Amino acid sequence: MKREPDKSDIIDENQSLNVIKEMIEVPRIKLRQDGILFIVWGWLLFFVCFMGYITRAVVLTYQMQKILSLLRIILVVAAALFTIFYLVKQRKKVQTYIGVSLRYVWISFFLSMVLMNLIQMNVLHSINFELQHPLFMVLMAFAVVVTGGILRHRLIVIGGAVFGALALTASYLGLKEQLLLEAVAWVVAFIVPGHILFAKRKK
Repeated sequence: MKREPDKSDIIDENQSLNVIKEMIEVPRIKLRQDGILFIVWGWLLFFVCFMGYITRAVVLTYQMQKILSLLRIILVVAAALFTIFYLVKQRKKVQTYIGVSLRYVWISFFLSMVLMNLIQMNVLHSINFELQHPLFMVLMAFAVVVTGGILRHRLIVIGGAVFGALALTASYLGLKEQLLLEAVAWVVAFIVPGHILFAKRKK
């Protein structure tokens, strides 16, 4: 004989639905807040790549090259410190399964970059930058697409796919042109999504 659902069953079902809803909404809200990280790193890496292109396309004085090199170091250190401070601050507020998954994705990306350079040194006994940049872009494209997939955010997935397509294109070009393409890739995959997400943070 079929049992009629009692109040406890209904309450448990409602609680389960609320938990699922919260699990969906928390990452979305956090993603909008984390749009600032897309903006910071997007603009930083755009600057680094574009300045790399400029220094190869235009003859600069030695003093100007030293200033740009110092500026790059300062900006990278500042962005890294800001990111660490931001992530520690956010971790105290909320920690979700999705957040932990994303952390593993980007830690794996960083370790893959290190291994890629070590393998290149072991095989070629030097770093071939014309090979390194497209491979770096492929790894970045993978990490961005996985991030967008985990967060169910189409714009980030599209940005990662474009990054991958530009990586393939870059493999046919010299280092100077590769840097210009990579600068464009940062705009598409990080800067544009970052500004859109950050603009929606209060909605």
